Amino acid sequence: TALGSATRDGMRVTGAATSTKDFSAGEPPPPKGAKPRKSRPAAPDPANLLAWYDRHRRRLPWRALPGERADPYRVWLSEIMLQQTTVKTVAPYYLGFLQRWPNVASLAEAPLDQVLKSWAGLGYYARARNLHACAKAVVERHGGRFPSDEAALRALPGVGAYTAAAIAAIAFDRPHVPVDGNVERVIARLFAVDEALPAAKPAIQRLAQSLMPQHRSGDFAQSLMDLGATICTPKKPACALCPWLPSCLARAGDEPDVFPIKAAKEKGRLRRGAAFVVVRGDGAVLVRTRPPTGLLGGMTEVPTSEWLHDFNEGTALDSAPVFSPVSENNKSWRRLPGIVSHVFTHFPLELMVYLAEVAAATAAPKNGRWAPAEELAGEAFPTVMRKVLAHALGPNSIKPTHPSRQIFHTEAQGLSIARRTT
Repeated sequence: TALGSATRDGMRVTGAATSTKDFSAGEPPPPKGAKPRKSRPAAPDPANLLAWYDRHRRRLPWRALPGERADPYRVWLSEIMLQQTTVKTVAPYYLGFLQRWPNVASLAEAPLDQVLKSWAGLGYYARARNLHACAKAVVERHGGRFPSDEAALRALPGVGAYTAAAIAAIAFDRPHVPVDGNVERVIARLFAVDEALPAAKPAIQRLAQSLMPQHRSGDFAQSLMDLGATICTPKKPACALCPWLPSCLARAGDEPDVFPIKAAKEKGRLRRGAAFVVVRGDGAVLVRTRPPTGLLGGMTEVPTSEWLHDFNEGTALDSAPVFSPVSENNKSWRRLPGIVSHVFTHFPLELMVYLAEVAAATAAPKNGRWAPAEELAGEAFPTVMRKVLAHALGPNSIKPTHPSRQIFHTEAQGLSIARRTT
């Protein structure tokens, strides 16, 4: 193209110059008789982005105000919650956690089942288990204070490269650039990176790090996040408002929507199964707790069959719970119309739902327990189980679990959406 291409960090970067400080350095003159080439944009200046951030920074519940020192606990808690989850969704959960567990020591002392119940509905439940394990590790290994070193942060449960960089930069002003989905998009467009994600991730990380200013590391990290969340959005970016417009190679080529380039994802194979909702005479519902590790580990569910690619509807009732006395097993199961659909990260799921009623004195089968109707809201049901119960018992069968999540409802509605990666 008129912008040309170069190799940076072992990859092609369309329109990139060999120096990040001068995009036009070493530009050869056009051949005689050829049309003049478009001049390459000047290198992006971090100072311009920071000046924009000082005027337009987002107000977020976990973000320190200008001049305030960030609380490492709040930064960590928000970053874990924001993994693969929107700001709007996270805000009320974050505020509820902070109200209940205001510091890492109080969270470390909390029973895991209480943490899981408070997390219910937020998804990606391994994060909740790791959150609890990390709080304990910070107390046991570091005396209740988060380490400022990125390597020490990465040694904590559930803290990956992105989260460690975010905590180090935002909470301790260390010179690291955390690269989430927003920052990936900004950098891929800024440098017109023509290698597809996820293969381009290491080079995008290096390009982002090359822009780090000597001061205000935490503000710079958050300014990149805000730029991607509010200006350099996935669709219809507001390029005219971007402080780095003069430096953006994707914009210079009039193709910001092309970047970042993403490799096609393979669709997971559909799994199917049956869910069994049993209501006792007094309104209690039969539930059980999933194994502590694996998908939805430690969460509450109604009994289900295995979730299989080749599920046989004809034998679904073979997986139904067995009661004592035996007479209760003769209760007829009623197959409810329709199915419950849910999409996990790696596969879609369809569940047929069966409903049965048993006498009030019926004992729970092995590994099961009765959850009183008035306590269902406090159970750690993942979203798929909430769908099952709503399908079987009605949309109001489970009330919102935490009133505290509604305290800042108005503010949360106004938050810009941002997606994070681990």
